Amino acid sequence: MKSRETKQKDLTALTDSLRDSKSAMIVSFTKLTVNKDQEFRNSLREAGAKYQVVKNTLARIAVKGTDFEQASDAFKGVTAIAWTDSDPVILSKAVSKFMKDNADIYTFKSGVVDGKLIDITQLTTIANLPSKEELISKLLWVINSSAQGLVTVINAVPRDLAVVIKQIGDKAPAGDAPAVEAKAEPPAAEVPAVEAEAAPVEEAPVAEVEAAPEAAAEEAPAAEIEAAPAAEVASEEVSEEATEEARAEEKAE
Repeated sequence: MKSRETKQKDLTALTDSLRDSKSAMIVSFTKLTVNKDQEFRNSLREAGAKYQVVKNTLARIAVKGTDFEQASDAFKGVTAIAWTDSDPVILSKAVSKFMKDNADIYTFKSGVVDGKLIDITQLTTIANLPSKEELISKLLWVINSSAQGLVTVINAVPRDLAVVIKQIGDKAPAGDAPAVEAKAEPPAAEVPAVEAEAAPVEEAPVAEVEAAPEAAAEEAPAAEIEAAPAAEVASEEVSEEATEEARAEEKAE
């Protein structure tokens, strides 16, 4: 039989441990074998939980002032507590599976998850949820998938632009050749035009030579006009002389 001092130590240790916990499951058992007890303890240890068979009086004192006090009514008969300060879903999965596989030995009494009292139905529902690790893994997969999709879209823009530029570059020589030839043709066409314009310049003296007789012809009437008065003056002088001679003859007679 445990001494008062030993019982006080056990109470203090259980109280301190439960105070720092987030979830706890209260179970009962009958016809428990050592092997089954060890098997259950191992599954809870793998889930990161602690497990202890307790006296109901000691358990009621230990949960006072904590979230687990609302489960005090379950501290009757044979009682064992499994609690954890980590993911409650993992503990719920471990307890639910073992209760189902060993229903003839273990019985679920009550539980508290994140400050809320639950029954066996709610325990099964929680146990079917993905664990925190699974949720984080799925979340990371979604984020990574979205990031990869975003990177693919971002990289597609310059890649497609590079492809378009390359296609334009590949087509550019064949497409620009006619334009170069078209631009090169006008100088060749302009050369005869320059020669054609230069030819009349060289023939200009010939035109002037041909125009010279016409100028001489135009000057001839002018010379005849100038010579005409002189002839008239001479004829007038002759007529005056004849008149004077006639008058002289008249006087002589």
